[in-house]
Amino acid sequence: MSWLNYHHLLYFWTVARAGSIAKASQELHLAQPTISAQLKLLEESLGHKLFERQGRRLVLTDVGRTVLRYAEDIFRLGNELKNVVNGLPSGQQLRFSVGVTDVIPKLVAERLLQPAFDVSPDIRITCREGPLPQLLASLALHELDAVLADAPSAEPASIRAFNHLLGKCGVSFFAAPKLASLSKGFPRSLDAAPILLPSESSSDRRSLDMWFGRQGVHPLVVGEFDDSALLMAFGQRGHGVFPAPSVIEAEVSRQFNVSVIGRTDDIETCFYAISVERRLRHPAVVAIAETARSRLFG
Repeated sequence: MSWLNYHHLLYFWTVARAGSIAKASQELHLAQPTISAQLKLLEESLGHKLFERQGRRLVLTDVGRTVLRYAEDIFRLGNELKNVVNGLPSGQQLRFSVGVTDVIPKLVAERLLQPAFDVSPDIRITCREGPLPQLLASLALHELDAVLADAPSAEPASIRAFNHLLGKCGVSFFAAPKLASLSKGFPRSLDAAPILLPSESSSDRRSLDMWFGRQGVHPLVVGEFDDSALLMAFGQRGHGVFPAPSVIEAEVSRQFNVSVIGRTDDIETCFYAISVERRLRHPAVVAIAETARSRLFG
């Protein structure tokens, strides 16, 4: 096995950031011929040119840009490792970039992410929201440390991703005071009752529709939403009954002034942390996974 020489990678990373070998030599306190020789050895070990010369400038090749992304990730993780082991020095932050699929209720996302803030008082979290394919593309480019989703990754093999189950729970149905009487005779009471549901493209919606069919009930769908917070806001107004993961039952009831009219464990809502690592390593992702499994869903 040919091991990567991280000294060579450091010289490459410095040149790429500085924009020239001359500037990198000043930063590294090394002679320019030494850096040039080390860059050549790195290119030979990888089997690709990393720079092209345009006039007096060095410009990254396509392969060079890919190597730079990995180099940045490697040295960022190295700094985070030192920070976690030795304690964060003043002025330094542990960075955590996470994607959250837009179908996960905000209250669930907040509870999942909360342990990350407890990893370090100086942590800096960047949270991006979007559809799963878009977030997985960012994960593959190492722009994200992990993605939180309600479904496992089923992307092509070209996107290397591992699914880590955080937990699963049933579904509760909520209603504003004027619809609270629907608790009597649940779930038959849902037949012809106004209901607010996730959009048809979501996995939760498909599970709900199948469950309604098995129960022999046909609710009157009065609203479909991509945004769970908006769905709950209309439910608070009494426009219809609405479902939410049972794990946030208390928070939904308190925040939206609604009551639980019924619940079922026949519908399972699952939550995953998706990473490019078979074994989770980032301390924030490890904290999220451990807390979810032992406390939130345990």
